[in-house]
Amino acid sequence: MDFTKLSAYLDRLSSVGVPGCDLAVWRDHEPLYRHQAGFRDAALTEPVRGDETYNLYSATKVFTTCAAMQLIERGVLSLDDPVSAYLPAYAQLTVKDGGNVRPVRRAMTIRHLMSMQGGMDYDMASPSFLALIDEVGPTASTRQLVDAKAKDPLQFEPGTNFLYSVCHDVLAAVIEVASGKRFSEYLKENIFDPLGLHTVTFKPTPEVMARMAQQYEFSDEQKKPVPMPNDSNNYRLTPNYESGGAGLMADVADYIAFADALACGGVGKGGAHILSPEMIQLWSANQLGPKGRASFDEWQRLGYSYALGVRTRVSTAVGGRGQIGEFGWDGAAGAWTMIDPINHISAFYAMHVRNFGYCYDVIHPKIRDMIYEAVME
Repeated sequence: MDFTKLSAYLDRLSSVGVPGCDLAVWRDHEPLYRHQAGFRDAALTEPVRGDETYNLYSATKVFTTCAAMQLIERGVLSLDDPVSAYLPAYAQLTVKDGGNVRPVRRAMTIRHLMSMQGGMDYDMASPSFLALIDEVGPTASTRQLVDAKAKDPLQFEPGTNFLYSVCHDVLAAVIEVASGKRFSEYLKENIFDPLGLHTVTFKPTPEVMARMAQQYEFSDEQKKPVPMPNDSNNYRLTPNYESGGAGLMADVADYIAFADALACGGVGKGGAHILSPEMIQLWSANQLGPKGRASFDEWQRLGYSYALGVRTRVSTAVGGRGQIGEFGWDGAAGAWTMIDPINHISAFYAMHVRNFGYCYDVIHPKIRDMIYEAVME
């Protein structure tokens, strides 16, 4: 296997607006490749060394939906359970209909949450959230804020379209109710501890922040990344809010160990079983009909559709190299994971630049193509 071209590509990313990055590739529980490029600090004096923590943003969703699949496998949840069975506030939902708002005609289900077909939006500054925070203050919890969100009218009837939204934050609250545990406690007991993941957390402690790679926002006006506060994450509504959609942070070593387990039949390097192969197959199965697929295609994830919380490769006729059934997701600062359960290949790429569409359109597909070129040929 020759990763020379991939290393050279990562080394050049600073020229297009990526100050620092880190990529790990595993196959069958064994590291195949690890390469860091660029710098970890705003002064560009400290090279990336591999132990940095990154805000995962939406790469959090892979953990959240994995947790939901565990509960489905154990018979605690069912995909077609109504959300209101766990969160009664969701029994009286409304939906926009032209210029009016009316009661929904169909119940929102767990499947709708997982597949982003719940009809919700991604407005983290919605009046419902802000009113609850104003009333309760910084102690407002995941459950309290998610219940408040139920007051907002949906954009469409559940199950009729795809819209990226706070659905997985709601799913985190469902997991809390179904498991009887705080969301972070459930993740720790059922995913983090069994796999030996020690850096994945919702809480930006001083130790975590000391290892945080500098976070940036790409300035369209200046055409370059501009440093922003490392503890800035608009998806963490309060210190008590554990966002199932975008709240976690982690280092590359922990995330690749998680991805490796999923690529290898749900079994980690140390032998821990976190999910069965059958559930992984269900998790990564396409959930979108024609209308939802048309909405998802606006994201330009060529060759992919959307499954139960992850993109899923449905065609290799477009979109470059790959394997049908490969799945994963990405994050607002450029994190990206690839999980190939057919070839037992996993990858995790970390960078820390928000507002940088180039990473989704160009960098992630390019990295995927060069991984397959190196490993499969």
